[in-house]
Amino acid sequence: MQFFGLFGEHLSHSFSERIHTEFYKLIGLPAAYKHFEIAPDDIESAIAGIRVLQLTGVNVTIPYKQTVIPYMDDITPEALRIGAVNTITVKDGKLYGANTDYYGFGTMLESSGVLVKNQTAMVLGFGGSAKAVVLYLLDHGVKNIIIVSRKKGELTDVPDDPRIQLKGYDEVGSVTGELIINTTPLGMFPDKIGISPVPVEIIRNFKSAVDLIYNPRQTEFLRLAEAAGLKTCDGLKMLVHQAIKSEEIWLEQAFEPKINQAIYEKITSS
Repeated sequence: MQFFGLFGEHLSHSFSERIHTEFYKLIGLPAAYKHFEIAPDDIESAIAGIRVLQLTGVNVTIPYKQTVIPYMDDITPEALRIGAVNTITVKDGKLYGANTDYYGFGTMLESSGVLVKNQTAMVLGFGGSAKAVVLYLLDHGVKNIIIVSRKKGELTDVPDDPRIQLKGYDEVGSVTGELIINTTPLGMFPDKIGISPVPVEIIRNFKSAVDLIYNPRQTEFLRLAEAAGLKTCDGLKMLVHQAIKSEEIWLEQAFEPKINQAIYEKITSS
């Protein structure tokens, strides 16, 4: 029996346990996946507990994707470049950090027919997931990226690329483009439901809207976007794709894409 889990501060919104449990059923693996809600002051002891509890692997979510980095024995080049870890593997008593958000985000866009090359994208927020989003966009030929943050003057880890502009929320009223992406928790179940990070007057300046939030499936941000005629995409596909990519890292085995699709259909139908 192998044991896996998710580290985060508040996890009542998370579908991760359902996704991974369904995955184990599909492949016939005797394993269990549990959520671990961890207070900020306890993250160091929680990471030490990974070895004590003999976990095979752990996913990491808000707000610890950057916090866990100093505790890793090794980090993949991709996670190091992104500056965030969402997947921890235990091997021979050592902790190895990786990032599957980049893969999950890209696979979600491709499967949803959302174009990136030569497009102008506006990214709302710049936390751990946003870093993977921005690097994916840069790597796939985006024309321009406007990163919008309430901490605009405090950001020190923005990629050095001439295609990137930093703006505050009070500076984007006239920005137009093809793609607007919400990476903030605004709109997430249960505490921030019904809130959009930006009003419809800004959203309608774009053609497609992507929200990394998956609970609820239609956030207020996506509801406004759909009403304004935009193509919309929620974050559930990204969650499923990054989750199974984590399993591939832990189990050192590739799986057919049809497994991802089967899990996605199971979650959306229940």
